[in-house]
Amino acid sequence: MAEEGSKSLSVVYCGVCTFPPEYCEFGGTLQKCKDWLREEHQSLFDKLYSEDALAKATEGLSLEKQEKIEREIQKLQAKEANRAEKELQKKLASKVVVKRVERSKRKHVIAVSGLEVFGIDPKKLAKTFASKFATGASVTKNVEGKDEIVIQGDVGDEVEEYVSSLLEEKGLDSVKVERTEDKPKKKSQS
Repeated sequence: MAEEGSKSLSVVYCGVCTFPPEYCEFGGTLQKCKDWLREEHQSLFDKLYSEDALAKATEGLSLEKQEKIEREIQKLQAKEANRAEKELQKKLASKVVVKRVERSKRKHVIAVSGLEVFGIDPKKLAKTFASKFATGASVTKNVEGKDEIVIQGDVGDEVEEYVSSLLEEKGLDSVKVERTEDKPKKKSQS
């Protein structure tokens, strides 16, 4: 039981990098973290990044060391911004493939691949598909060694619609969802 007079500690976590604001500089998104902190918690921002706070934190450093640290921080921020830009370009250049595969006679399965780039957990999505379409769904590795969701039944239209809405929720509505069909080769009769 808690003693009388004990105080609970309230910790603020950054909305960008999820670290406490004192540790945002180690996350690589310092400028975005500062902007978030300035908007959400102005008093904490002033405590950490005001002129007085910065002067107090660096008073023991020589001018050369201060400049070196500032250059390293700017380099790290530029590197992080470039990485984020490349990641966004990779996401926008990627596509999700919804493939209809004919098994035998009138039996079909739907194979969905290309979702790993967008941070979508294939196992959770397979479970969602299984319950949503009342059918079997599993995660397997495709020929390229990437995760692929295989859904039993001919539910390609519904899957494509669901994946498109899922991408729109993540703000990736410019990502292409491509439909393909794969028919097995007929055996030659001799």
